[in-house]
Amino acid sequence: MAKLKVLQLLLPFLLFWLSASEIIFEERFEDGWQSRWVRSDWKKSEGKAGSFKHTAGKWPGDPDDKGIQTNNDASHFAISAKLDEFTNKNRTLVLQYSIRFEQEIECGGGYIKLLSGFVNQKKFGGDTPYSLMFGPDICGSQTKKLHVIHSYQGQNYPLKKELECETDKLTHFYTFILRPDATYSILIDNRERDSGSMYTDWDILPPRKIKDVNAKKPADWDDREYIEDVKPEGYDSIPKEIPDPNAKQPDNWDEEEDGVWKPPKIPNPDYKGPWKRKKVKNPNYKGKWKIPYIDNPEFEDDPDLYVLKPIKYVGIEVWQVKAGSLFDNVLICDDPSYAKQVVEEVFAHREAEKEAFEEAEKVRKAQEEEESRRAREEGERRRRERGYDRRHRDRERYRDRYKRYRRDYMDDYHDEL
Repeated sequence: MAKLKVLQLLLPFLLFWLSASEIIFEERFEDGWQSRWVRSDWKKSEGKAGSFKHTAGKWPGDPDDKGIQTNNDASHFAISAKLDEFTNKNRTLVLQYSIRFEQEIECGGGYIKLLSGFVNQKKFGGDTPYSLMFGPDICGSQTKKLHVIHSYQGQNYPLKKELECETDKLTHFYTFILRPDATYSILIDNRERDSGSMYTDWDILPPRKIKDVNAKKPADWDDREYIEDVKPEGYDSIPKEIPDPNAKQPDNWDEEEDGVWKPPKIPNPDYKGPWKRKKVKNPNYKGKWKIPYIDNPEFEDDPDLYVLKPIKYVGIEVWQVKAGSLFDNVLICDDPSYAKQVVEEVFAHREAEKEAFEEAEKVRKAQEEEESRRAREEGERRRRERGYDRRHRDRERYRDRYKRYRRDYMDDYHDEL
């Protein structure tokens, strides 16, 4: 009964949340997904067009949770879905999807694109203009880049920061959040990887502030953090030893016989040894002088900097040396909390996926070991055969030489007779 009352209290807030947020597009690649997505014929005439297969992959956490996986090595892959046109003006944009690199990708992309205007989906490809590109791009051991590329007034601008993507073979969620104040956040698996502002992290607009090239350091600016200590006056005249002030002349001291009494010497506590140059903190230190910034006269603000052209399509367009990337859980919405909820829902099977992957790795390694064993045995067999052939050839060669020698010897013997 108490739980029912709690639900009744929360219901109005839940309804308000649902009405306030909007799921613009969500694709889990369940039944009917093919009616929403169009496979492009780009590169088909050149024989370089790859295909997607609908599968849960080799080590799914949930065997019923399927996505689309790149299926042909050394191929271009392109597929897109049409949306109800929307704009992110005056609201937050959330773009999220999951990807699992089941292959040793070597070199290839795993990103997703938002497209504006009219797009011939059957010809959608690498040269099709886009408004936003987001996701990983891997090539060898050096390139593990996480792209965020904005299109502004017909020109593409990449994120200036160098962000790395995940490269293991488990499912990872990539989330990009863009807000009306032009700030953004990038999340991987619900954890913030980076954040900032479009004003500073893309070279789209000139900077608001620039260094004052005419500024000069003030003449009285002391930027020396340490200075040489000054030797105190009279330092060199301080004796190493001084008479003991507590010493007293003995009562039996006879000046006529013993001479004038002098107190014994003791170490002088004021003596610091020979003067050595040393550095001390500069009391007048003002810090390192820096060129001040001033307003940039070339800066002209664009309050709609964050606004993309009205979005009409979402697409996957990548090239891969080795195929096997599984795309799933594509989401476009305006509520980061809902995107977070989707990740948590899928990751409820995270441990099952890890266990399935570990089991698949055991099988793969066992197969590799078996193949290596067979290769070694085959190599040994061939070496033995080559050795037998060589020994056989050597015996035949010796027999031929012996026959020739014996024939020549007998000929000489008969000649002598």
